[in-house]
Amino acid sequence: MTRQLLAAIKALLVLTLVCGVGYPAAVLLVAQLVPGRAVGQPVVVDGREVGSHLLGQPAGGPGWFQGRPSASDASGETSGGSNLGPSNPELAAAVADRGASLRAANPDAPATIPPDALTASASGLDPDISPAYALWQVPRVAKVRGLDESEVRGIVTDHVQEAPLGMLGQARVNVLALNVALDARTPGEE
Repeated sequence: MTRQLLAAIKALLVLTLVCGVGYPAAVLLVAQLVPGRAVGQPVVVDGREVGSHLLGQPAGGPGWFQGRPSASDASGETSGGSNLGPSNPELAAAVADRGASLRAANPDAPATIPPDALTASASGLDPDISPAYALWQVPRVAKVRGLDESEVRGIVTDHVQEAPLGMLGQARVNVLALNVALDARTPGEE
């Protein structure tokens, strides 16, 4: 009995060291070796960190491309969806309100508003939008910045990331990368 107890204690200690210390240390080491991934892929412009490539953050003013609606708080410290089902009247009201707000802010945009402009992502912190939503915002951004729409459309097209392997997910546009590229052409509002 004592021998079995000692063997169990030794196994516990070995497995604690391997699984509780060794494995996490190995994963941390690998994560540190992959450039930018372990620290959230910060985006730095002129020596100043302006955001993260991996997290959606609010963009200010009409001269910027806007991300998806978010159910999280404005600081981005919390995340999560609204948990409202498709048959919930609160979701329908929220979508209708978003549609009216978008239409008022984008009077020159096409009539059909892309779905990702109206619905929040599951995490509430999605950094990407569909190319359709980015192109839908072009008239407003071009007008505010005093640019030709074709030039702004070209910036959007240059930032479309196709689905990995052509089939995993959908084409997308990173809003922060798009706004940084736009700001490099024409410095906008803060």
